[in-house]
Amino acid sequence: MSEVPGPGAAPYVTLVAPVYNEKECIEEFVQEADRELAKLGKPYELLCVDDGSKDGSREILIGLKKTYPSLRVVGLQKNTGQSAAFDAGIRFAKGEIIVLIDSDLQNDPADIAELVAVLEGPEKPTCAAGRRANRKDTWFRKIQSKIANGVRIWLTGDPIKDTGCSLKAFRGEVLKRCKMYKGMHRFLTTLIRMEGGTVVEVDVNHRPRSKGTPKYGGGLGRTFVALRDAFAVRWMQSRYLLYKADEL
Repeated sequence: MSEVPGPGAAPYVTLVAPVYNEKECIEEFVQEADRELAKLGKPYELLCVDDGSKDGSREILIGLKKTYPSLRVVGLQKNTGQSAAFDAGIRFAKGEIIVLIDSDLQNDPADIAELVAVLEGPEKPTCAAGRRANRKDTWFRKIQSKIANGVRIWLTGDPIKDTGCSLKAFRGEVLKRCKMYKGMHRFLTTLIRMEGGTVVEVDVNHRPRSKGTPKYGGGLGRTFVALRDAFAVRWMQSRYLLYKADEL
């Protein structure tokens, strides 16, 4: 039975998932995500952020709230992009731990438990970042990611090898301090380090897309945008203020 927080109770885990024109798979995603969250044995919420869908995804999500009491739906007024959808979900999230995931069923909700366990483990990192052990993308997307990751690591010094994997778990109080800009969801591990946090990578499953088509990005332009954003993050690192002060 799903363990969802009662009135006034705070969830322990919030799962945030952007949704943009995913009518073919959104019901299956909600069903699978809710099932895996229930296995945690702790209060949780599933927060889907509709990014201005035009295919009826938003209406499907609203209808699913009757079946899944853990489901919350946040709607952006217009299609604003994946970073904005993640950011909105983070701001609305109530959980101590916030997990990010794609809603296209390529990220496997079964991996959520391991990411949460890593955060609760002896190292107590700030972020447990999923690393797709066996990617099911096209060869072209793999090459794009390899180039972008190589330049990103060189520019930012962040050694995370698969920042393009959306599946990540964070300590909510630190994640909420991170300022998001367009494209910055790919650099969340770097932003966490800038906040003084620690990051560990965890191998996760990656599944081929069985329904619908990719909605966010694609093509060579996506690589150049990611490279431009890496330069922006490098500048942010060089100017970032991080200090502690006490009144004497």
